[in-house]
Amino acid sequence: MPLPEVHLVGGTSAEAARLAPVATAMRELARIEPILLAAGPEPLSFAQTLAVFELTAGLAVPAGADDAETICRLDQLWSTRTPAAIVVQGDTGASLPAAVAAYWRRIPVVHLDAGRRSGDLGAAGPTEPNRRLLTQVSTLHLAAAPLAAMNLLDERVPGGDVLLTGNTAVDAALALRDRRPPYADPDLAALRDTGAAPRNRLLVVGIGHTDGVLLELVRATVRRLTARYPDLDVVMLGAEPSGRSRRVIGAGPLPYADRARLLAEAYLVLTDDGELQEDALASGVPALLLHETTDRMEPLHAGCARLVGAEPETILNDIASLLDSRVRRDSMTASGNPYGDGLAAKRAAQATAALLGHGQFPEPMPARPTAGVSR
Repeated sequence: MPLPEVHLVGGTSAEAARLAPVATAMRELARIEPILLAAGPEPLSFAQTLAVFELTAGLAVPAGADDAETICRLDQLWSTRTPAAIVVQGDTGASLPAAVAAYWRRIPVVHLDAGRRSGDLGAAGPTEPNRRLLTQVSTLHLAAAPLAAMNLLDERVPGGDVLLTGNTAVDAALALRDRRPPYADPDLAALRDTGAAPRNRLLVVGIGHTDGVLLELVRATVRRLTARYPDLDVVMLGAEPSGRSRRVIGAGPLPYADRARLLAEAYLVLTDDGELQEDALASGVPALLLHETTDRMEPLHAGCARLVGAEPETILNDIASLLDSRVRRDSMTASGNPYGDGLAAKRAAQATAALLGHGQFPEPMPARPTAGVSR
């Protein structure tokens, strides 16, 4: 008798990295059949990232010009090949269209990384409304951290439909922890694959939303840091540095293998990008956030991330403090990663199987997990 088919839907590199461990765990569980479905804005990046985990997409649906078209295309697929359940991750890409299309077909929806909230429905962009809508159409809510689970319970989601699993970004980091393939990006290879031992310390600056004046301030801060610390390399993701330097380079979108290795080697991450923050913490790297507020409060409470805002002297002083003292730097991650213990994918696989009547639901993640990745 064939196993129930579950479609794991994504369309970006970040979604692929977070869904891949779940697909692997489902196959190891051998109670359901996972099918990775590419249905988002970056199908090539989705496929390339899956390949890092030795996985391939079994189905593909071209992304529509808007969510409505994507919903129609998924509905057409599921009208003839109806899965027993679908799994979506986060609140971007094809997550909401897939969840809506499945809901209309009465297909159970399992939501990874459920319950994240900024509390501001009026903020620019659709992120917060999308999160609320996803909650309304999801069947099983897998929360990455206790605060996310509490958000769902506060919104009157039945407690039996919420499970604290952790974030599968930790599982992905663990899966690649011992791999150190050569960098595919030639500039990164020239900076880091030098054969020198020990290598310089590495500051990764991730710019996803910052521009204008703040970006120039970050560039100026990088110049001051590299002048003060001759053993510091800097890689700026999403932005070019000002001027040319042997120890400071800019990089565009990186292959996932390069990105994973870069974070594994990082001493510190400065970023305005939430996904990069999660990936840094999954690799055991402290993060400084270019924000005054954040919707990812758990790392602040755990001490492994800090808000540094947009004041250049604050940014400089906070980074310098951690560069000057390895003890201060390591103390930020001493209490472990609030997003999990590396077992989130197994919990997600077991919970999905239990939802379909194949086994028992897992125990939730312990409230105070151990560190996800040993440094």
